[in-house]
Amino acid sequence: MNKADLIKKMAADAGITQGAANKAFNTLVEGITKSLSKGHRVTIVGFGTFSVTKRKARVGRNPKTGAPLKIAARPVPKFTPGKALKDRV
Repeated sequence: MNKADLIKKMAADAGITQGAANKAFNTLVEGITKSLSKGHRVTIVGFGTFSVTKRKARVGRNPKTGAPLKIAARPVPKFTPGKALKDRV
């Protein structure tokens, strides 16, 4: 299922237009993104938790030349599914 399919399902299930469902979906994603960029966690009970973790600096390799390459440490988003989601899948 992609974004368009999800928006169609949201519109049909909620009895709203696809435009309204698209706006609601984009607002949800924007809210989660803003919270994560501030370092906050977002928990949706029964679904899961979005959080930010720190990836350590490491040495990689250039695939073309094989030369060592330093990869800097950086924050990355993480999703942990909730119990209800795990049980349903």
